[in-house]
Formats: sequence, C-alpha cells, structure tokens
Amino acid sequence: MKQEKSSFFKRCIMMVTGILFIGICVGSFRLSAFGVDAFTCMNLGISGFLHMTFGTWQLIMNAGILVVVFFTVRHCIGAGTIVNMVGVGYLADFICWLFQEVLKVEMTLPLRIVALFIGCMFAGLGVSFYMVAEMGIAPYDSVAIMIEKVTGGKIQFQYARVISDVTVVIAGVVFCLLSGGNLWLIIGIGTICNALFNGPLIQFFKVHVALPIMEGRRKE
Repeated sequence: MKQEKSSFFKRCIMMVTGILFIGICVGSFRLSAFGVDAFTCMNLGISGFLHMTFGTWQLIMNAGILVVVFFTVRHCIGAGTIVNMVGVGYLADFICWLFQEVLKVEMTLPLRIVALFIGCMFAGLGVSFYMVAEMGIAPYDSVAIMIEKVTGGKIQFQYARVISDVTVVIAGVVFCLLSGGNLWLIIGIGTICNALFNGPLIQFFKVHVALPIMEGRRKE
C-alpha cells in the first residue's frame, strides 16, 4: 500500500510539473513575440476574432475537443486533463501580465531569443512529463493519438503531431486575418519551429528524459 501511494504521489508530481512547464512554454512564446506555439496560435486567432480572453476561449476549445476524446481515446482522460484545461491558459495569461504589467520587463532581442528557446524546450518537456505520468493529458495532445489510432498506427505519434500542429496554425492565421489582428503577434519563427519539431521533441524527451526519471524513481 505504501509503495502504491508513493508511486501515485510521484506520478502527481510529474503531471503537475509537466503542466507547469506547458504554462511557462505558452507564456514564453507570447513574450518572445516570435510567434506562439501551434495550439495557442489558433486559440489567440479565434479568441481575438470573438473578442474573448485567451484563457476563456482555450478552456472552451479544450472542452469541445474533450468530448471527441471521450468517444475515441478515453484512456487519455484523467486528472491531468482537467488541470491542464483549466490551468494552462490562465497561467500563460498570468506570466504575460507579470512580466509586462508588473515587472515592466523590456523584451530586448536577447531576452526574446531566450524566451523563444524556453518555449521550444518546455513544450516538448511538458507534454512528455505528463504523458509519462499517465494521469490524463491535455485534450489537444490527444489529437495526435487519435490520428495514430484512426490510421492503425501507420502515422506515428510524432508525425501525427506535426499534422495537427500545422493544421491549427493555418486555422489561427485565417481567424487572425478575419479579425484584422496583428498576424505577427501570433505567428513567426517560433510557431513554425513548434509546429514542425514539437512532435519529434516530445518523443525525444519522453524516451530520454521523462521515462528514465520515472524508472529511476521506481527503482528507489
């Protein structure tokens, strides 16, 4: 019983850490002004079009995707799914508010490059951490798993993720243009890097970082 409780606690830590990383990732992408991550690109584009806050629209979008996940890859739903749905958007809003309104940080080019690097790395790390925790993943992260399932494994997760990321970036661009928003605030080199490389990075960090950490802890 003690071992089971200890394992559950460790999985919770991995799940919460992964979601925290994702919130930092999204906020960092936005602060870098080199473009945001793929899913955020779509949500910023649509939320701007609908004149809603980013956090509120992301929560609505996640809820919609969750319904589809429930009927396709139900095993992906867990406590981590709910925490991710509720927390990531508002955490990203908080980080941007803290740096821009409270600390009044001037995002010089070097700081923007650092923020971009943090966003890219934490995107892959965050998803790999809470996937390995097996306590539920974000609805959008389940999309690649759905694609893999529907194709009978012919399209592996990392490639399915690239497909879904490129698709949502296109959607974000379309809605941003329709709303007359500043396109370069939501898409840029960071968005392109995220859309093309996040899937492979998730797989890399899962195999070489997240799984070894979990296995090492279990051996303790």
